Parts: sequence; structure tokens; C-alpha cells
Amino acid sequence: MSTTEFGTADGRAKATPKAMIKPLVILFIVAAVILGGIFGWNLFKGKMMAKYMGAAATAPQTVSTIAAAAMSWQGRTQASGTLRAVRGADLAAQASGIVDEIRFESGSEVAAGAVLLKLRPYDDPAKLEQLQAAAVLAEQTYKRDQEQFAAQAISQATLDSDVSALKSARAQVAAQQALIEEKTVRAPFAGKLGIRQIDEGQYLTAGATIVTLQALDPILIDFYVPQQELARLKTDQAAAATVDTYPGTRFSGTITSINSKVDMASRNVQVRASFRNADRRLVPGMYANVEIDNGAETTEITVPQTAIVYNPYGDTVFVVQHSGVDGKGKPSLAAQQRFVQLGATRGDQVAVRSGIAAGEVIVTAGQMKLRNGSPVIVNNSVTPTNDAHPTPPNE
Repeated sequence: MSTTEFGTADGRAKATPKAMIKPLVILFIVAAVILGGIFGWNLFKGKMMAKYMGAAATAPQTVSTIAAAAMSWQGRTQASGTLRAVRGADLAAQASGIVDEIRFESGSEVAAGAVLLKLRPYDDPAKLEQLQAAAVLAEQTYKRDQEQFAAQAISQATLDSDVSALKSARAQVAAQQALIEEKTVRAPFAGKLGIRQIDEGQYLTAGATIVTLQALDPILIDFYVPQQELARLKTDQAAAATVDTYPGTRFSGTITSINSKVDMASRNVQVRASFRNADRRLVPGMYANVEIDNGAETTEITVPQTAIVYNPYGDTVFVVQHSGVDGKGKPSLAAQQRFVQLGATRGDQVAVRSGIAAGEVIVTAGQMKLRNGSPVIVNNSVTPTNDAHPTPPNE
């Protein structure tokens, strides 16, 4: 019994390795099939991607173009500034008191010296009359004592005392007159008043603003330019200004002064220009754009600023050229990348100093999908603006 079991056990032990070979072979075959499928799929995918990229690289790209043009070019300095009055002040009384009389209307024009406001005088006029009477008496006493001194009836000391008393009386009259004048506010110069800030019967503290007064014709614009522009600017040079309040309107003026120092923080210099403003359309505090023509007029090759591809290693454009014929016998176009040297800008345009010639066709939109030699199709149904003096639409 035990012999059979040992034999059976021994037989099983010898049969086990043979029984495991078949499953291992099957597992190996399945793994090979799976790995082969993965490898084959990746190989197929790579070939299809290469085919797609090759087709995409040679597919024509749609771009818009413009011919580079040689145009007259006037050098121009541009800046932004703020309008201010030639003379402007927030008027206030020097003394405190109750507002007794207002002699102006908001927004009216006033002449220099016009009375605008008076505070309640109280007993100030009576004090003035009292002091004036004392001054008259002191003057009479002095004249009478002069006659007495000539007759040697009084001493020099008495006459000197009379002179001192007369001067003191007159000084007190002047002080009282100044006190009364402090309660009257006058226009220090001719100009246009703003909105009244006080009412009759109101208690007014010294220094409180009553109304603003601005001399509006002419009007000034203060602006800043980089220090490199100093050599191109001078006093009495013509200037033009625009404000968004009046789209399409250009105001004419001249440079009146240039600051005597450059700001050390910004390296900019302050410039002031004066503009005619008879119609009072320009008011202090407005934001303005200023343009100043400088230098002689030249001829420059210009393209829209959108045509330039700006890069750290150099600015480039794409020039459209004929590259032969396609399969249908039609002329084909290709974009050639060129480095350019740029000059000044104006509006939508930029001057190109070198790299292209007048008449060459330049890509103005669609450059981001191009590379050197890319085939292109031109579609100019929509093109970027190319205005030397663009203005915002009048809403």
C-alpha cells in the first residue's frame, strides 16, 4: 500500500515540470502578441504623425499683405500731458465772519479787481471813523505846534512828540482800513469763475474756499519727454494737441518753456506749451496728447506695425515672393523671413531703415504660423489699419 503511494507520489513529481511547459509557452506567446501590438501601434502612429506634420508644413497658410511704400516722414515727438490755466486760484477770504453780500454768479467772467464777496463789517467802519478823527486832530496839533515852535514858544521835544503822535494815528487808520479790506474778496485777475461754494448768511472761516477763478485764454499744457528729445525741442516751436473730449479736433500752440533740469528718477524733462482757447473748450485738469514736429521732412519706407515680428535676437518681417508654379500651373507664393532695422513710429506705421525695399509685399497678419519658405495664400479681405494719424471713432 505504501509502495503504491510512494510510486504514485514519485510519478506525480516527475510529471509536474512537463505539465507547466505548455502554460508558459502560451503566456509567452500572448505577451509577445501584446508587445508586438503596442510596438506596431506606436510605429504606425509615428508614421502617421510624420505624414501629417509633413503635409501641414507644406500646406499653404492664409495671410494678409501690403506693399511697403516710400512715404514722406516728419519726425515727431509725442507725449501726454495735463492742461492748466495760465493763472488759476481758489479764492478765499483772509478774515472770518458772516457772509453779508455775494456779487458774482457761478461760471461768470469777471474783470480784475471786481468785488466778489463782502463779510459783515459790524463796527469796523465806526472804528475807522474814530481813528481817522484822531489822525486829523493829531495833524492839526502838529501844524499848530510848528507855528509855536517857529515863534520859539515850545521846545523841540514837544514838536517831536507831535510828529510821533501823528504817525501813530495814521498807522492805526491804515491798520483799520486793512482789516476792513480783508473782509472784501476781489478777483486778483480776469478770468472765469467756477461754482460758488458759499451762501449769504453763512459763517466763513479764514482760508475757506469761496470759488475758483481760472484764466483760460491762453491755456497751458504741461508734459514730460525723455531726455533724448531735448536736442529736438526749443521754445516757440509749434505744437499740436488733441483731447478725447473733442475727437478729430487738433489745437495749435507753441512751446513756451522747457525745464532747466532733468528729473533724476525718470530721466524726463518737463515742457510747457501754450494754446489758444478763445472758445473756452479746453479747461484745466484735462488729459491731452501733444505732438511736436521736429527735424527736416524725409522719405522713409513704411509698413504697418503689425507686420513686425519682434524678437530678442532681432526684428523680422515676412516678404511674399513667387516660388514657381503649383500642380495646376498657377503661380505659387512663399514667405521669406528677413531681419529689419526699424526707425521711428507714427500712428499705425513704423519706418524701416533697412531689410526691405519699397514695393515689396509684406505679410501684415498671420505671421505666427509661418516659417522661412512657407507657402502662403493671400487674402486681403480684412487687413490691419495703416493710418499715420489714427483717431478714435466718434461715438
